[in-house]
Amino acid sequence: MDTKKEISEFLTSRRGRVTPGQAGLATYGRRRVPGLRREEVAVLAGVSVPYYTRLERGDMSGASDGVLEALARALQLDDAERAHLFDLARAVQPTGARPRRRQVKPRIRPDVQWTLDAITGAAASVGNDRLDILATNELGRALFSELFVMASTPPNHARFVFLDPRAEAFYPDWDRAARETAAILRAAAGRDPHDRDLSDLVGELATRSEAFRTHWAAHDVRFHATAVKHFNHPAVGELSLSFNRLDIAADPGLTLFTYAAEPGTRSEEALNLLGSWAATVDLDEPARTSDPS
Repeated sequence: MDTKKEISEFLTSRRGRVTPGQAGLATYGRRRVPGLRREEVAVLAGVSVPYYTRLERGDMSGASDGVLEALARALQLDDAERAHLFDLARAVQPTGARPRRRQVKPRIRPDVQWTLDAITGAAASVGNDRLDILATNELGRALFSELFVMASTPPNHARFVFLDPRAEAFYPDWDRAARETAAILRAAAGRDPHDRDLSDLVGELATRSEAFRTHWAAHDVRFHATAVKHFNHPAVGELSLSFNRLDIAADPGLTLFTYAAEPGTRSEEALNLLGSWAATVDLDEPARTSDPS
């Protein structure tokens, strides 16, 4: 990833999103841009126009935390965007050239798998920032059974979303899932622009998916911590599940993901049915649509 180019495109996209009215600025005459001009961002951030221009061209070497905070306020960045700005700034600091590297394949400790297997009322998996699924409990494998019949090893959420036609049926709001998936990968690339496996994944998706290219070009980022996730599982139908992400402190880079149903709901019934279904089928085969009633 060309970090200077990423900084330039990120800042340009963010200032283009904020109107003068949203920033509390008066407007005069005809404007050629819908968002803020460079000089307006400079005024809001309390820096000179030449200095902001240098920042927007990707030269953030020596930029202080105070300047970055001022930029974040001027551009009205949310928490995920602010963190991404700081990640990009750190990546261009003069600490010497860092080679692009492949991540060592993480080893899932036996006690982590035991923990997954002990979670019986919710789907659970362990993954990384590239959205690989590295380990699951039985219910987690059943929930994402469509991913496990893909050729990629390990199964990868992003490849499924953008490259597998079944994803559009699996996610009731596929466009939202696609937009969020690209934003999650964009944030991960900002945290570690030297991850060769991640850049290879982004390159593969950009080559093969027009939808990915469109969402990637938006430079949106998001935290992937908690949400309500909606699925249309081919075996049990619609599911609305509470998603939570828990970082595994002893294994940097690995995260536990859980998907649980609200007690007493139709989704809880469907999740229980999914557990029964998983015990009777070969999860290495594609799921077949059935009537859960």
